[in-house]
Amino acid sequence: MSLDEATRQRIDSLIGSNRVVLFMKGTPQQPQCGFSATTVGILDTLVPDYASVNVLEDQQIREGIKVYSDWPTIPQLYIDQEFMGGCDVVKQMFNSGDLHTALGAEAPDRTPPEIALSDEAAKMMRDVLDGQPGMAAHLSIDARWQHNFALGPVEGHEVKSLANGVDIYMDVVTAQKARGMKVEVTESLQGTGFRIDNPNAPPAVVQMDAAILKAALDAGEALHLFDVRAQDERRRASIDGSRMLDEETMAFIQSLPKDTKLVFYCHSGPRSQQAAEHFRLLGYTEVHHLVGGIDAWSQQIDPSVPRY
Repeated sequence: MSLDEATRQRIDSLIGSNRVVLFMKGTPQQPQCGFSATTVGILDTLVPDYASVNVLEDQQIREGIKVYSDWPTIPQLYIDQEFMGGCDVVKQMFNSGDLHTALGAEAPDRTPPEIALSDEAAKMMRDVLDGQPGMAAHLSIDARWQHNFALGPVEGHEVKSLANGVDIYMDVVTAQKARGMKVEVTESLQGTGFRIDNPNAPPAVVQMDAAILKAALDAGEALHLFDVRAQDERRRASIDGSRMLDEETMAFIQSLPKDTKLVFYCHSGPRSQQAAEHFRLLGYTEVHHLVGGIDAWSQQIDPSVPRY
C-alpha cells in the first residue's frame, strides 16, 4: 500500500505538533484492544499528558501509519518525532529504563521485591517448572490488582526475585506492587490454587447500607456523597447533599486527599459499584458504595423520595 501525500502530511503534523503521540485503537480512557490498553497503562505511569490518535475513527490514518512507520501493527508510539515501536517494544523499553530516558523520567526502581512463598506454594511451582524446561515463573499484577502467575521464557529485561528457592520474573511496575506479598496454596471448588495476600493492594470498596449512611449524615460525618446517575434520573429523585458525578466532579474528587471518605450511589447499585471501583483503583482508601442505591434509600429511610 502506498501512502498518499495528504495522509502523510496529516501524520507529519500530528507527530510534529506533539512531543509524545500514541496511535492506538480507542482512547486512553477506553482502549479497544489489549495491546493499546497495555501501552496506555505504561505511558500513564510516566507522563501526565500525551497525544493519542484513535485509528478506529480514521481508516486513512489506520492504514497510513503502518506505511509511514513501516510497522504492521497498532499501537505505535512516537517520542520527539522518533518512532519507538509497538506494544512489545514499549514494554521492553519500559522494563529496561530506556523509555524513562526517552521521556526524561526518573529511572525505574529495579530493586527485587521480597516475596514470601510458602513451602507448599514453592514446591508446586518447582514441580511445574521441572516439567517445562526453558520456562520460568512470571508474575504480573495489572491495574485492577489482579495477580497472575504464568510460564514463559526469560526475556532479559525483567526484575527477578528469589522466593523460597524459586526465581520469579516480573516487570518493573509489578515489582513495586509485589513488595511484601505472601503466596500460599489454597483449595476451592475450582481446585488447587494460590491465595495471595498483598499489603499494597488498595482496600476493597465498603458496602454501606442505607441506615449506616443515614446515621453518618445525621452525625455530620466528613464524607462526600456522589450520584452517578444521569441528570434526568436526578430530577426524578435524589438524596439531599449529593453531587452529580460529571466531569467537573471527577476533577474535584481527584483534588481530594486519598483518605477522603467517598460514597457513591445510583438507582439500584451496579453503576455506583463500578464508579467506586474506579476510584479505589486510583488509590482512594475510604471508598463506599450504597447497597441498593436510591431505591433502598427510598424504601428504608425516606419514603418521600420517589421510586421509579
